[in-house]
Amino acid sequence: MDKNLIQRTISGLVYILIIMACIHPAGAESINKVFPDTVKQHYLYYGLISLLFLASVWECMKIMKFGTGYERWIVLPLAFFVFYLFSKRYFNFGFYYNFRLSEILALSLILIAVVTLFKFSTELYYDSGKLIFTVIYTALPFGFALGLPKYSAFQDTFSLEVFFLFILIWSSDTFAYLTGKFFGKHKMAPKVSPKKTWEGFAGGVILTIILAFFVDEYFPELRGNWMVVGALIAVFAPLGDLVESQLKRSFAVKDSGNLIPGHGGVLDRLDSFIICAPVVYLYFILDKLI
Repeated sequence: MDKNLIQRTISGLVYILIIMACIHPAGAESINKVFPDTVKQHYLYYGLISLLFLASVWECMKIMKFGTGYERWIVLPLAFFVFYLFSKRYFNFGFYYNFRLSEILALSLILIAVVTLFKFSTELYYDSGKLIFTVIYTALPFGFALGLPKYSAFQDTFSLEVFFLFILIWSSDTFAYLTGKFFGKHKMAPKVSPKKTWEGFAGGVILTIILAFFVDEYFPELRGNWMVVGALIAVFAPLGDLVESQLKRSFAVKDSGNLIPGHGGVLDRLDSFIICAPVVYLYFILDKLI
């Protein structure tokens, strides 16, 4: 058997197990069976998001090749400060209790960063542009991801929104890949991601919405309508992949890193999540207001 395939399979399974342990209540339950009263699920989730955030900042800095100016020294502290503001809300149960204009502004900044990457990429050749893009592309999405689950530290409960977010993202990628492989003819973005086709995209949307229907049917305690969430994921997950592909293409980089052997870096694995998390968060805000 191909050694690269074995390495890729093992590292992929380890990656999935770590993600699952940190986003599903079974993770803390399993640990506490071996080491009683060791950890709460919301701490596992926060630790996961924090580590992924830090790894993403580091990889983004490497991709964009910061110069020797002051920007390279303040990007990590600035990104950490922004993430810290979200962390305070997470531990103080500050998400979903009121509507904040600052949230819409932050979400708008993500849109502006994406548009800049595709339409005005020369702005990112300056260290000041790299600094702003890195903070927006990493700190804001992972910060909003902290607002997706509901949990109670007192009742020891943790909701499954993030669990199904990952399931639908992975399913969307798989459905789109298989549909594109067998039926794909029309390229979606040949210069950025040559393997993506419109047929694959359509298949990913349809099949992900069908899967989301069953999620909505059997897990009514989740916030929002999950057929809507499924549609959002199916549309924005490919965009997340295109954003990271465009970022690497702009700076002539093949992989964001090598943290996950055979799969590349954290950004390579979480490109869809980085875009989908704030989009789903925005939907939850709007759904709460209606």
